[in-house]
Amino acid sequence: MDALPPGSTLGILGGGQLGRMLSQAAGRLGFDVVVLDPEDNSPAGRVSRGQIVAAYDDANALNVMGRVCDAVTFEFENVPAEAVARLQAGGARVAPGPRALAVAQDRVEEKQFLNAVGAPTVAFHAVDGPDDLRVGLARLGAPAVLKTRRDGYDGKGQVWIRSTRALDAAWQAVGARACVLEARAPFVRELSIIAARGWDGRSAVYPLGENVHAGGVLRTTQAPARIDDRTRRAAGRIARAVLEGLDYVGVIGIELFDLGGGRLLVNEIAPRVHNTGHWTQDGCVCDQFEQHVRAVMGWPLGPTRAHARVEMTNLLGEEIERWPRLAGSPDVRVHLYGKTPARPGRKMGHANRVGPLDPA
Repeated sequence: MDALPPGSTLGILGGGQLGRMLSQAAGRLGFDVVVLDPEDNSPAGRVSRGQIVAAYDDANALNVMGRVCDAVTFEFENVPAEAVARLQAGGARVAPGPRALAVAQDRVEEKQFLNAVGAPTVAFHAVDGPDDLRVGLARLGAPAVLKTRRDGYDGKGQVWIRSTRALDAAWQAVGARACVLEARAPFVRELSIIAARGWDGRSAVYPLGENVHAGGVLRTTQAPARIDDRTRRAAGRIARAVLEGLDYVGVIGIELFDLGGGRLLVNEIAPRVHNTGHWTQDGCVCDQFEQHVRAVMGWPLGPTRAHARVEMTNLLGEEIERWPRLAGSPDVRVHLYGKTPARPGRKMGHANRVGPLDPA
């Protein structure tokens, strides 16, 4: 794909905070942005040239987007894969492609793909009903986590099963729908890697981040993570295998379980810019948002080396009210998403605390 010049228009499916930060990055590079989101006055729409207010599968809206945009991407993986495929079939330049989206939307398909390309996951068992659940728990052992095959995020749509007595309650808790049962991973910490691939097949990876979750929601990322070379190389191999296996274009987030000794398992992939990559905004010359825009628009990928050590903290719900103190801290940069209202658990912004890199 040829590089699109400044003045071209990037379309973004999704108007949340990731779309907002993508739009801001695109603007710095001289691109216009049009957002498609069913919610009027979306966070991304307010910082873009325009917004189409419509459902993601609205045929007329997709046709308009395909006409007015020189390239189209998406900001979260719950956009229907069929909508992306429709844009692509209509001749739009779309990245990432619909296959990456479809794989990430189905946890069973995702794990099958990952293992097939040499990116190992925990043992798992597809569950379509209570009988499958009993067989799966007998095979994997307790504790195990039951997750909906589709639509879950930030800890939603999942429940831990610690004994056979909890099977019926767990099945009802996830809505009695298709699921995957996952074995417990004996990890020592959670890591993630942000990687990118261009239309020319060239790839770039960022330093790993170390993550802490609470209630299924990311609380902090510290990056670059303090890891050994063996772990770093293993993560890089996994990232490149995933990118090449999907013929991927754009930025991807890959969450990892660190088992120690350079052994890693993939928890899940996100075919988009990722919460665990927000540290790059203040820790790297080219952050993940600019990198994604570069890749989609056919520009050369930017440098991924870190120039600072960053602790990223999500601001959830009323934690947004801490902004005056955070903004007054000389080592903190505050990134707010323009969302209202501040509901409990809602991601309202993040703060990057910036410090010097560890001595070589």
